[in-house]
Amino acid sequence: LIALSMLALVGFFGTVSEINKRFSFETPAPGGTWKEGIVGSPHVVNPVLAISDPDRDLVSLIYSGLMRSDGKGKLAPDVAESYEISPDGLSYTFALRPEAEFHDGKKVTAEDVVFTVGLAKNPAVKSPLRANWEGVEAEATDERHVRFTLKRAYAPFLENTTLGIMPKHVWGKISPNEIPLSPINLKPVGAGAWRVDEVSLKESGIVDSYTLKSFRAYPLGEPYIRKMVLRFYPSEVELLNAYEVGAIDAASAISPHNIRKVQRQGGEIKKLTLPRVFGIFFNQNEKSLFVEKEVREALNLATDKERIIKEVLEGYALEVNSPIPPGVFGALEHTEGEFNLERARAGLEKAGWMKNKETGIYEKIENKKVAKEFSFSISTSNASDLVRAADIIKQNWEALGAKVEVLVFETSDLNQNVIRPRRYDALLFGEVVGRDPDPFAFWHSSQRNDPGLNIALYTNRKADQALEKARSSFSPEERERQYEEFQKEVIADIPAVFLYSPYFIYIVPKTAQGFGTENIVTPAERFSNAPKWYFSTAHVWNIFKKP
Repeated sequence: LIALSMLALVGFFGTVSEINKRFSFETPAPGGTWKEGIVGSPHVVNPVLAISDPDRDLVSLIYSGLMRSDGKGKLAPDVAESYEISPDGLSYTFALRPEAEFHDGKKVTAEDVVFTVGLAKNPAVKSPLRANWEGVEAEATDERHVRFTLKRAYAPFLENTTLGIMPKHVWGKISPNEIPLSPINLKPVGAGAWRVDEVSLKESGIVDSYTLKSFRAYPLGEPYIRKMVLRFYPSEVELLNAYEVGAIDAASAISPHNIRKVQRQGGEIKKLTLPRVFGIFFNQNEKSLFVEKEVREALNLATDKERIIKEVLEGYALEVNSPIPPGVFGALEHTEGEFNLERARAGLEKAGWMKNKETGIYEKIENKKVAKEFSFSISTSNASDLVRAADIIKQNWEALGAKVEVLVFETSDLNQNVIRPRRYDALLFGEVVGRDPDPFAFWHSSQRNDPGLNIALYTNRKADQALEKARSSFSPEERERQYEEFQKEVIADIPAVFLYSPYFIYIVPKTAQGFGTENIVTPAERFSNAPKWYFSTAHVWNIFKKP
């Protein structure tokens, strides 16, 4: 009788389970805590002032903009419900979601948007985003609608609208001069998916951790992960030590050479594409031998990019051969570069260079005298990956027949005393390309001198025209065509040797689901889809399924 009863119970529950599976669906379940470690410490958790990665990370979780990254390389509405662009591209009108509110319960209005843009533009605030808003007028046409008016059409303008919206009722009482020093910067009120619950400080007063709780009124839906704990560490070594002992379950911006040292199980390595291009940029004004295209072409052929990616970046990078990296709008179809020392030597010798039999260095002889020696320096930043890459390139180019000196500078010294005055022969450096690349600042001839960013001092009329047309056109097809024309000119001219685009390495718990993010523009965008992340699931009957 007992055995029969047990069989009956098993059968009953099995039947119920089968019915439950057949007439229900699996859905993410709320709950769990996300514990992540970050190198550095936050100081100004403010959308118009954030410069450091820790500040930007917190801003991305606490604040919402009109638009947001979708984690796939595009933008999607956030606080905005919809938007319209005028035919001439000079006016952008946004409608705000009526249910959008700040963490203190106050509604998000068009006046808050106008106020935030005003702070970004105010010289007294000293926002690093000020240049993005120059020539842009913001107007609240009513409580829910804001209009931006531009002086000239600028296709990538939508990127500006990811700026986190600051509540006027909180910040409006503070003088613009005092905003950077306000204590509110460390316990801000935003309209994002998470709100500040607790800020923990060390005895020294430095921020130790932030505890955030999910915001029920977030208009895109309350996050499944109810609590986010972000802990801050002074170095990558301490960050990884904390990961190994279980103090954190996620760690971001890990160096490739440290990934192999991770021993703890239970983590998953995410490789996110971050649109950065590293290369060696030739200064033809400083070193006349670079004026010869044959020289630049030989150096390009003599660069073993595959070895750099394998030995320096542990394979966590993509080879690049053009100014716009793979995965970004307008990028050319990926092609492998050619590493060919023999062809490089043949090109030099055809151009009149002869190798000195004693030194092994190429020279140009004019009137029976050495007119030029194949000798120059490479300047770069004191970052381990860049120094190691420079050493490999030095070996490559010396094997070709060049005399190469690597000059290493601290970052601030490199920027102020080398890059800005353009005092370098060749520069090993990286450029951060946006979601909408707009390479104008890096490659247009008008940007050759400081504060322009054209570090190759590149001049090409056709390339200039393509860049100008691309940034003023609102047709994706036309812009893509112009970017292709621009890149063809650059590839043909070889003003730089393009090397690689490194991945952003992010360790997350294997139990986390719904990640979805692939392409990011800043490290903070790894949180683009964080409200959709979850740890567990539940079965819900179909009758409760939302249409």
